[in-house]
Amino acid sequence: WQTENGVLLPSLQSALPFLDLHGTPRLEFHQSVFDELREKLLERVSAIALEGKVEERYKKLEDLLEKSFSLVKMPSIQPVVMCVMKHLPKVPEKKLKLVMADKDLYKACAVEVKRQIWQDNQALFGDEVSPLLKQYILEKENILFSNEISVLNNFFSPSPKARRQGEVVQKLTQMIGKNVKLYDMVLQFLRTLFLRTRNVHYCTLRAELLMSLHDLEISEICTVDPCHKFTWCLDACIREKFVDNKRARELQGFLDGVKKGQEQVLGDLSMILCDPFAINTLALSTIRHLQDLVGQDTLPRESPDLLLLLRMLSLGQGAWDMIDSQVFKEPKMEVELITKFLPMLMSFVVDDHTFNVDQKLPSEEKGPIPYPSTIPEAFTKFLQDNRIACEIGLYYILHITKQRNKNAFLRLLPALVETFSDLAFGDIFLHLLTGNLTLLGDEFALEEFCTSLFDGFFLTACSRKENVHRHVLRLLLHLHHKVAPAKLESLQKALEPNKQSGEPVKELYNQLTEKLELRKPSPAEVTETPSMELPLPTVPTPASR
Repeated sequence: WQTENGVLLPSLQSALPFLDLHGTPRLEFHQSVFDELREKLLERVSAIALEGKVEERYKKLEDLLEKSFSLVKMPSIQPVVMCVMKHLPKVPEKKLKLVMADKDLYKACAVEVKRQIWQDNQALFGDEVSPLLKQYILEKENILFSNEISVLNNFFSPSPKARRQGEVVQKLTQMIGKNVKLYDMVLQFLRTLFLRTRNVHYCTLRAELLMSLHDLEISEICTVDPCHKFTWCLDACIREKFVDNKRARELQGFLDGVKKGQEQVLGDLSMILCDPFAINTLALSTIRHLQDLVGQDTLPRESPDLLLLLRMLSLGQGAWDMIDSQVFKEPKMEVELITKFLPMLMSFVVDDHTFNVDQKLPSEEKGPIPYPSTIPEAFTKFLQDNRIACEIGLYYILHITKQRNKNAFLRLLPALVETFSDLAFGDIFLHLLTGNLTLLGDEFALEEFCTSLFDGFFLTACSRKENVHRHVLRLLLHLHHKVAPAKLESLQKALEPNKQSGEPVKELYNQLTEKLELRKPSPAEVTETPSMELPLPTVPTPASR
């Protein structure tokens, strides 16, 4: 039996007794031969998949699969069967069903085989993708609530290319491969989740995924996604954090080029523009344009570049409504936004310039000119009623905070208490604002500044919005040493978590309490403070020793 079933090599028979002399069992010998042969077979399968005519090579692999599939559950043979399936562009339906029905086989098969299973089984694909999407949203929220507060390193700091190297984007890219059907499914999941949750991070993932496939030059998908060139151009703008004239014209060309009957593409374009990274770039560019217009004595309505930025902001901000209503047409721009609101913002810029010039002029008879403290009622109303005005207004406030312009900040802050759908209490704005406020650190020692910022703004929403509570605690963790002790004490009381508060708030509050405890002087020091009025204790002189 051994002779019939062993390795039939005449020269081997005389060599085997040597192994016996070394105490090597035959099993070990046969196992190593088997492993070696399996490696050779795997190499051969990979080679067959690349050589000869397409029909012939796949015919060979199909025959091999037919012969070997019955042994697929044998751990030693399984890698060969899986390798054959991996190299077949179309595994027979019957075999795919058997793999799908067996959890262990499904787990063991290559992603190339899973793609063939997924494309006809949306529910199973959804189960695979869902945890990745949850992980992605969680990662974004962790960055927004990170304890590290900095102007230089914030949510928008990583470049688009660096973001695309993230684990989730890479995994999804690999799962999709070149399969257009799977790509469409992922986009459908993202649209559905965006509609269900209004979470704009799904829009970021939509753009990142497309650009990740673009990086890998997967033309099978890029050529069929009508948003590809638009996203590619916008991606370059996001990288520079500015929309220059040349790219503005390109983007306008794509928007103007949407033909009749293809309006549905606006739904996808609006989702790409709703990505916070796109909104950030468009809003920063808008603020920069407005400053340029002040220097040129030009009105907003006379700047085509500015009007295009507003058009794209409007399309991005209207993404949810458009996908929800399935009415694919660009939202109408409110004329007053251009004729009243933007000139009002420009007048704030002029106020700053005027005030700065006045400060430098020698004051003879007249006393110092105070900084304008009132804000036009119309400004507050625009922030409450118009989404685009609110977005631009918030970015203007971020801009003046970054410039350490305390006067302008305190002047406009009251307008933030009530904004369009509470945008001023959104995580992205508060994340950026807390970062920029670190530049005004020294102002936190002033009662007036703290009262305006905390009592007048943050604390108005803390009790009803847990995220605001978290952001205030983040800010205080970073700047508590700058705040006047009396104010800090009252803030500590006001920010104490209640029974409804979530774990993150309680944890942040405990961290803050610990930090404040460490800063308190020890009791010994406190009791010794008044001893200045008591007679000085006698100190022995060196001579009396």
